[in-house]
Amino acid sequence: MPASDKPKPTEAELQILATLWRRGPSTVRQVHDALRARTGYTSVLKLMQIMAEKGLVTRETAERSHVYRAAQAEAQTQRRLAADLMHRAFGGSARKLIAAALSSRRATPAELDEIRCLLDDMKGDAS
Repeated sequence: MPASDKPKPTEAELQILATLWRRGPSTVRQVHDALRARTGYTSVLKLMQIMAEKGLVTRETAERSHVYRAAQAEAQTQRRLAADLMHRAFGGSARKLIAAALSSRRATPAELDEIRCLLDDMKGDAS
């Protein structure tokens, strides 16, 4: 299934994915513990089973427990979600998306410098 056809993760699924990206391959117990029990163990288990069915995570059997890992890298998922948001909410306009993001909270000087560098790099790639 192409990345664009993969289901978009829900907020709860993004929390689990963030845990897997940070920790690496993990069991349900490890993810539950990392989430600091904001939800019950069986809820985390069920969510991770659904995520495996949706192709958001992969599952391997290691002895008696399953080990889960994110099916896509964090940056790849972020790009896909940003592209979807840009298309749905901003009519495909990168300028409108960036303007909205930067007006929603003040960027630090370091973040603005990084953004300028990214724009300079992209400008160089386009020429």
